[in-house]
Amino acid sequence: MLKIGLTGGIGSGKSEVSKRLAARGAVVIDADKIAREVVEPGTEGLARVVAAFGEGVLRPDGTLDREQLGTIVFGDSERLAALNAIVHPLVGERVAALQSQAPDESILVYDVPLLAENKLAPLYDVVIVVDAADEVRLARLTGIRGMSEADVKARIAAQASRADRLAVADVVIANEGSLEELDARVEEVWQDLEQRLKR
Repeated sequence: MLKIGLTGGIGSGKSEVSKRLAARGAVVIDADKIAREVVEPGTEGLARVVAAFGEGVLRPDGTLDREQLGTIVFGDSERLAALNAIVHPLVGERVAALQSQAPDESILVYDVPLLAENKLAPLYDVVIVVDAADEVRLARLTGIRGMSEADVKARIAAQASRADRLAVADVVIANEGSLEELDARVEEVWQDLEQRLKR
């Protein structure tokens, strides 16, 4: 089994890379997706988030209002740490369960947005960083996702710097061009991962 940590700042195109690796046969464990699952209505995770942050983080239908919660924790390191203390252990348990179900010869890709911030690089055999300049990410997020420029800049500022992410990378996938260029680069990286798995 080869354990890959896949990371990249918001708007870098990490999800596109993750999809392409999955299409080539990787077993992808998406920490963000699991983080959403552990705070779904009826979960212990959601009950603990509401206890810590109040009923105001719930939508009328009882689901977590992620945007409202984001507004509370972004830019407040203590509140963010409190949220992480609730969610991260629950995510860790779920990840361990999924990992135990994967075949031994798998290339296991952990899609981990905050890998650099949480100093998780030592947990993986290979760390892949999807990289794009801040201005490229800003243009994508304001254009494609319709986020405000202020919101994008705040989220970029709350994450590790580009230099800090690149410092933990074993492999960098530059993603400032076309999807065809990205596809070609992912194919190169996939072949490299398959070679590493054989070794």
